[in-house]
Amino acid sequence: MNVSLALALFSLIVLLSIVIWSIRRHRDPKLHIECSSPIDELIPSLAGLALGTAVPGNSVEVLENGAFFDVLVERIRSAQMSVHFETFLWKEGALGQRMADALSERARAGKQVRVLLDAEGSKDVGKASVRQMKEAGCRVVFFHEKVWRNIGVLNDRDHRKIIVIDGREAFVGGHCIVDSWLGDAQDSEHVADISVRLRGPIVNSVQSAFSENWAGETGELFLGDDVFPTLEPAGDVLIHAAYVKPESSAPAVKILHHTAICLARKRIWIQNPYFIPEPEAIDAFGEAVSRGVDVRVMMPSTAGSDNPMVQHAGHRNFEKLLRCGVRLFEYPHTLLHQKVMTIDGVWSAVGSSNFDDRSFETNDEITLGILDRTTAQRFDAVFEKYVPRCEEIELEAWRKRGLWHKLKDNAFYMLNEVL
Repeated sequence: MNVSLALALFSLIVLLSIVIWSIRRHRDPKLHIECSSPIDELIPSLAGLALGTAVPGNSVEVLENGAFFDVLVERIRSAQMSVHFETFLWKEGALGQRMADALSERARAGKQVRVLLDAEGSKDVGKASVRQMKEAGCRVVFFHEKVWRNIGVLNDRDHRKIIVIDGREAFVGGHCIVDSWLGDAQDSEHVADISVRLRGPIVNSVQSAFSENWAGETGELFLGDDVFPTLEPAGDVLIHAAYVKPESSAPAVKILHHTAICLARKRIWIQNPYFIPEPEAIDAFGEAVSRGVDVRVMMPSTAGSDNPMVQHAGHRNFEKLLRCGVRLFEYPHTLLHQKVMTIDGVWSAVGSSNFDDRSFETNDEITLGILDRTTAQRFDAVFEKYVPRCEEIELEAWRKRGLWHKLKDNAFYMLNEVL
């Protein structure tokens, strides 16, 4: 009887898993685009395919490492109407207290402060910080808490990092609220990362992304000039935002990254902490190389990563990438957490998305497509800053790596969609 009951329960779990998977599955985009136009002439198409609209008249400021928080805290404390804060990872510590103090101060000053934290990534935020913010008047909400009503979406995490101030300026990137993000990536205890500060009409798009998950968790729809003001041009940069996850279709961030690869004519430089491209993407990289595109990827090594299992999963396809002509660089000194891709030195993708199935197919993410040569050059300069201390992976040496290394690569790759 016990064996029969166990088999019945196991069968039910398998059936429910298949049902949940089938509900959330989508058709992947084909990565074969016949087009002779360069990417800078195709921004309306690229934005449209990624379910967004290209917005002109913006300014972009690139912020690196711990210096990001100096700017962010100052801008939060300057808020006159509203602060919207959304992040995946917040851990109790000096930085967490600094952020809680800044948000609490604005709430006590009578400003609207909404804080959206992923329930899994921010489980160690600290009860004291949450209590402090709530008592000050902040609305603090957790995304997809572990309750029965969320059983079908517990694997879906809010991985976005968004801050919108007064509806007039926004911050988007990879920075997390953890003490290791302070400093300047000077040693293994201090992370390297990139975020951008935005002003101009694109801020409305970032506000929309915040509204999506806020409304999904609270049902609240906010409106008016405090949050969606009419925005005048603040620069000459064309930007589009990708964040939508439509039912039965590939998420916008996946379409954006994969289409951009197909449009490259000169070079693709990628900085990403978790690089596990699908076979179709690897083929697209190979086709790019055959067109004469310089394809380079920089990522942390297993020694530098905060999750070596992910690096091993990525290693599984290194040989195929190298045979395709992709150049791979691993940084062993600390976690390189920036999520950046530049195309042909004129267009950039930056945001929260890793280059793996979890980000492209499961998480809620946001990536900005930026048409601006100066911004692309700024990102490429960051690549060039770290690459001299990287170890470039060579094909022949890689083929000779140990059996234990290969076993771990293949074992962890089987879990790549949930790592």
